[in-house]
Amino acid sequence: MGQGLWRVARNQQYQQGFIDHSFLSTEHDSNMNHRRHTQGGMDLYHLLKARKAKDQQGFINLEMLPPELSLTILSYLNATDLCLASCVWQDLANDELLWQGLCKSTWGHCSIYKKRHPPGFSYRNLYMRLDEGSLTFNANSQEGIEYFLSRGILDDSPKEIAKFIFCTRTLNWKKLRIYLDERRDVLDELVTLHNFSNQFLPNALREFFRHIHAPEERGEYLETLITKFSHRFCACNPTLARDLGLSPGKAGERNRNSQTDVCF
Repeated sequence: MGQGLWRVARNQQYQQGFIDHSFLSTEHDSNMNHRRHTQGGMDLYHLLKARKAKDQQGFINLEMLPPELSLTILSYLNATDLCLASCVWQDLANDELLWQGLCKSTWGHCSIYKKRHPPGFSYRNLYMRLDEGSLTFNANSQEGIEYFLSRGILDDSPKEIAKFIFCTRTLNWKKLRIYLDERRDVLDELVTLHNFSNQFLPNALREFFRHIHAPEERGEYLETLITKFSHRFCACNPTLARDLGLSPGKAGERNRNSQTDVCF
């Protein structure tokens, strides 16, 4: 009832000219500006407004942003989308530092990073090859690694392959599990890349199986993983192992007793 009476009174004031419309408009704009300011969006609002006034498109050109921010935005795109984006942002498409950052943010370690690059080398082309090699690996792990080796992206050594696997986040874990089961030399190097110093045993075990996925069924391969983890954990915590009388065999027995709760 009170709200209805208030609307009637306000309508009568409008009809009698008691309310200054310009004052209402000014007050409304002031409130909007204050709201934008309190929400922390003033800078973005003016940036969008300026861009729209300039070219009537309303899109922020990535070339106007800091390189770090552009890299973060583009890192969410796959190789196909990046090729399409390069048709719009020509300068970014030819920026080797940007493509180098995209390569290393997805594939943290490659042997080719440390080599002297031949004339005409392009990180943009390298990105496309890394993406193609990852897709090949996710279809067939052996063919994927062979792809990287044949193009000089990786050196044919267990340590280099292990570092590549450890620092890459695009490989299918099921294919990776099959590959590591077949390449125990690479598995050994991958285990040594883990540092379990001063870690709680269950947390260390979770981290281990986050990088080296356990098989779905118990068997010889799972026993091998538990044994390798135990040796590595004791090697990283020699004082703790000595004070508690912990040996790789005892640690492995504890892990086998609790692996269902910790890993799966």
